[in-house]
Amino acid sequence: MSVQDIAKGPRWMQRMSTLLPAFDDVRMSPPPETLAKFMVWALSGTWWVLLVAGIVSAAAGTAEVIAAFLLGQVIDTAIAHGTIGLFETYGLFFAAIAGFMVLVRPFLFGMSAAFQSVVLNPNLNVLILSRLHRWTLGQDVTFFDNDFAGRIAQKQMQAARALTEATVETINTIVFALSSIVSTGLLVLAINWRVGAVLGVWLVGYLLFISYYLPRIRSKAESRAAARARVTGQVVDTITNIKTVKLFAHADHEDRAAIGAMDRYRDRTLAFGFVSTSFRFQLMVIAGILPLILVGTTLWLWQLGLTTPGEIATTGTVGLRIAQMSGWVSFTLLGIYANIGEVEDGMRTLTPRYRLTNAENAIDLPPSREIRFDGVSFAYGRENGGVDGINLTIHPGEKIGIVGASGAGKSTLVALLLRLYDAEKGQVKVGGHDVREVTQESLRRNIGMVTQETAMFNRTARDNIRYGRPDADEEAVISAAKRAEAHDFILGLVDHKGRQGYDAFLGERGVKLSGGQRQRVALARAMIKDAPILVLDEATSALDSEVEAAIQSALEEAMKGKTVLAIAHRLSTIARMDRIIVLEGGKIAEEGSHDDLLAKDGVYARYWNRQSGGFLGVPDDVVEAS
Repeated sequence: MSVQDIAKGPRWMQRMSTLLPAFDDVRMSPPPETLAKFMVWALSGTWWVLLVAGIVSAAAGTAEVIAAFLLGQVIDTAIAHGTIGLFETYGLFFAAIAGFMVLVRPFLFGMSAAFQSVVLNPNLNVLILSRLHRWTLGQDVTFFDNDFAGRIAQKQMQAARALTEATVETINTIVFALSSIVSTGLLVLAINWRVGAVLGVWLVGYLLFISYYLPRIRSKAESRAAARARVTGQVVDTITNIKTVKLFAHADHEDRAAIGAMDRYRDRTLAFGFVSTSFRFQLMVIAGILPLILVGTTLWLWQLGLTTPGEIATTGTVGLRIAQMSGWVSFTLLGIYANIGEVEDGMRTLTPRYRLTNAENAIDLPPSREIRFDGVSFAYGRENGGVDGINLTIHPGEKIGIVGASGAGKSTLVALLLRLYDAEKGQVKVGGHDVREVTQESLRRNIGMVTQETAMFNRTARDNIRYGRPDADEEAVISAAKRAEAHDFILGLVDHKGRQGYDAFLGERGVKLSGGQRQRVALARAMIKDAPILVLDEATSALDSEVEAAIQSALEEAMKGKTVLAIAHRLSTIARMDRIIVLEGGKIAEEGSHDDLLAKDGVYARYWNRQSGGFLGVPDDVVEAS
């Protein structure tokens, strides 16, 4: 709820809206992978508010039965006294009943509604979602590689919404109904134990009916939720790659894939509809039986002189009310179990642990420029691939280039340096510290990076550059853009809402920019971060020769005083590095300066001799290798 919206509400509602914090700064323990424990984890810290809300709901439910009891008292009083002097004699009694009906009962129902609409719904959903989102952000890259981005987002929203609705409806409906049924049971027992026994028999039958149907509803709802998330993932995946879809003229193929997912979703929805329709039909029959047997029993007892007309009215009123309530409660239970099924489905996606956690006593890495790979091996859990037995020391301020065939291990080295994965053997050290012994945040603060696949947010050009240093002022943003040769084209940007220059939004993944423009924004972002270690992974691959030449001096300026790792296919871009590392099959095949490696007439020399200003005239296997 925004500040403006809160300001418009009554003050007492404003105060109630803060009873349950929508966000917390507590670093939660990992979410459990069993349903009950997961729900406890998600709702932790809210129990006292839920308890108060439950008490208010129970009081409102009891008020319904008290109202029916008072109606019976009015009838019996009127019959017993007659018409003459009724109000004079019982005026205060009737006034007290009126006060209960006009003041107490509305207050209890109003407070119950406030807890539902002001305290729980707005805050609980956001609290659960923020906890799930924080957990998901901590998953390692394997988690995201294995799933659709849209599906993961859908599961977060689904689990938070479903658990919120299940919790609120449990308090608003189930607690309310239970209090009404308990107080009704006490009331009819006070009228006659036989009426209470009839109610008890009906209640047992009702519970058996519910216990048969609800697990089936939960199962169907879980399947429906999974199918719906699959549709979302399929559609988002297609839209995310829409240019590729169009370039390959595969709109029909994507349409068939989406229709297939939608068809499965329809089947699951129909299965849910079949069971829920049967449930509702049979429920209404069972609910309709209750007032008949309660009133019939009370009339029989009245004939025997064991009940009064007022008690008949009371029994009929509560019988009709519980009959109506049983339908309401059952539909709510249907929704609650459907939501629990969706929570369980979301939980299965979000709770598995794909995490590289900080060590228990991890320290913050101080500004560091030395990098060491000591006997490092990593093969992504396979027998082959990755890197094998890498021993490499990069001294502070040294600039090295890394070249090798596709799959030689170049990107793996960078991933291990950033601790996107942990080495299976050996150690990766920065500033003398094993990267597993420092916090991941502090490690990555020490490293600036520009990749071949530049990551752009659908935010302003300013925000995309400032992402390297969120507290940077406007002058620093513009300075970084100028150094990266991005300032001029940024000034010419106009988005679909007419926002211009640094205020223009770049579109999802920066689709409104050319490849070269995206990389220049990424360079500006790395320059404004000003980290002591700079990684350039094909940083100029999307730039034409003229633009590359224009920013070469800016790159050299950005590299001053930093330790630099540069991966490049264009060997001309790394020829001036202090040292060049040639990888083959995950091992260091050669290392040395450009001139030294040419003199060796080995792998690097072969790459160099076959390459002329890019990839002109180079066979496909060499293009890939270089």
